[in-house]
Amino acid sequence: MAILLAHEVEEPRPCNYLPERQASLENLVLRDVSPEEYEQLLVRGWRRFGPVYFRPACATCRECVSVRVPVADFRPNRSQRRARAACASLRVEVGTPRVDDERMALYRAWHAERETSREWGPSPLTVRDYSLQFSFPHPSAREVAWYDDDAEDGPRLVALGLCDETPRAWSAVYFFYDPAYAHRSLGTASVVFQVELARERGIPHVYLGYRVEGCASLRYKGNFRPHEVLEQRPALDAAPQWGPAPERPEPEA
Repeated sequence: MAILLAHEVEEPRPCNYLPERQASLENLVLRDVSPEEYEQLLVRGWRRFGPVYFRPACATCRECVSVRVPVADFRPNRSQRRARAACASLRVEVGTPRVDDERMALYRAWHAERETSREWGPSPLTVRDYSLQFSFPHPSAREVAWYDDDAEDGPRLVALGLCDETPRAWSAVYFFYDPAYAHRSLGTASVVFQVELARERGIPHVYLGYRVEGCASLRYKGNFRPHEVLEQRPALDAAPQWGPAPERPEPEA
């Protein structure tokens, strides 16, 4: 049974996604959380990094919209099928998250490229930070590792997805990849693969986290259709209400 260690609502601060806005998170620090208990948080819009469970608590903004894909209804569009095909030669392993030099180097290379291309701030992630955020022991934690077995220097880790699995939910938590493989659209292929994996495991929904239309790094989540969005921010003892997202043209390029 889950044990609550701490509960806080942050003071407003500049938003990482929409710099002109103020942001605040509600945080829960929990231990001994079962997959079933975690699922009850997921369906109410909570996310997880290590032992910290969080969701937006911004007083004047509702731009962070929780998105999930109904596995049975999802059909990849042309560009998503093309991305999946471009990565078909890569080997994918699903296992328990861990931290090592290879994973740290991959994260640093990916983030450095984002600092240049998208003007992200530096991320001096240490092994300790990585362990707490991405490989913290949890019964739901999964790692989806993509390898290029045909690389010149032998099998090479080229992308990594940190995910969570519960009986009825698959959650895409974080994803990073080797910038040299950007032309394969690994991020898109990763989402399509996770829907395929959830279908194989009989999991009805894939949770993509928060879509923010004004942020390029999070807007893409709206391209996986059909998808559902969570209404409001339900309390822990309130029933969550999910509904279909409004229709919009899908990018095919």
